[in-house]
Amino acid sequence: MTTRDEGGAPRSAIERIAEKAGTSWPSIEAAARHSAETRARLAALLREQIPCDTSAVVFGSLARGEYTSGSDLDWTLLIDGQADEGHFSQVQAITKILREAKFHEPGPTGVFGNVAFSHPILHQIGGQEDTNKNTTQRILLLLESLAIGKPDAHERVLRLVLSRYVEDDRGLHYGSKREIIPMFLLNDIVRYWRTVAVDFVYKQRERSSGWALRNAKLRMSRKLIFVSGLITCFGFELFGKDRAAWAGEGGTSTPALVRFLRERIRVTPLESLAEVLLRPSISAETARALFDSYDAFLALLSNEEERGRLKQLPLDDHLGHDPTFKRVRDIGRAFQDGLNRLFFKEDDELSELIQRYGVF
Repeated sequence: MTTRDEGGAPRSAIERIAEKAGTSWPSIEAAARHSAETRARLAALLREQIPCDTSAVVFGSLARGEYTSGSDLDWTLLIDGQADEGHFSQVQAITKILREAKFHEPGPTGVFGNVAFSHPILHQIGGQEDTNKNTTQRILLLLESLAIGKPDAHERVLRLVLSRYVEDDRGLHYGSKREIIPMFLLNDIVRYWRTVAVDFVYKQRERSSGWALRNAKLRMSRKLIFVSGLITCFGFELFGKDRAAWAGEGGTSTPALVRFLRERIRVTPLESLAEVLLRPSISAETARALFDSYDAFLALLSNEEERGRLKQLPLDDHLGHDPTFKRVRDIGRAFQDGLNRLFFKEDDELSELIQRYGVF
């Protein structure tokens, strides 16, 4: 969400929170510029590669506007239609183009760099076949994804997934509630966050290489995704006070709620955090603590030597003495301290929402 300055130029929530905090965040700004340039480059490279029933979708730092020179390119070919043998060839062609363009390839989990079909993403929420991979694809599709080139399949799947969450959430449609909270969606976002934390320990056991870098991301970017999901689910209370626009006398309007959620997930996680920090009750000190620490995190990731150090750092008893990892730990603690003040100490409405819906 943006406002305009006196000259008419749009001002983002991050720009406004920087003004409130009386500072700037050069690494966040640099990553945002690099992300925009990279997305434009990708669109040119893939212009002729996307069939009509698919979208090339990017995730991770590129989708969040936090892309640095060392970032992996997490992508998938999202298919909203019948399976076709040509889809595999299309993935191979895209992989070849990106490899020749020297993009860093996705990690080895198989979640990215492949095809994703809309049917399991939409219809297997919470079922026996809702694997970690499927849950990850669905939640990241909602919270940190962008279509490169043709957006039609991406938009359809987002709308259908959000409709499923809202239509199946009986708590939104029956009984009387003080707040409108999409609990079905919220519970799945919480489940995703806990799954990420558990998977981190599994990966630590199975492949210790890169452990410190994954730890840094868990403390910062993965946690930010979860925070943005909470803010999305609290959005009706925080940003949708004009309920007449999306609710009627007969109950909550499902299409209007879906539209509201779709607009909320268009906002990047950092922008979403900045919008909450603009609330009058939130201090400039809390805003600085959160954005200073995140800026330091992105500065570390954009430093080739420090990022490489985290990738190679062994998991042993001397880990806590490594200066780069100590920086990661300090940055993560500062970020967590800022979140504690934001959600539990400075704003009564946020504190009630997180305790009522985020904890119990």
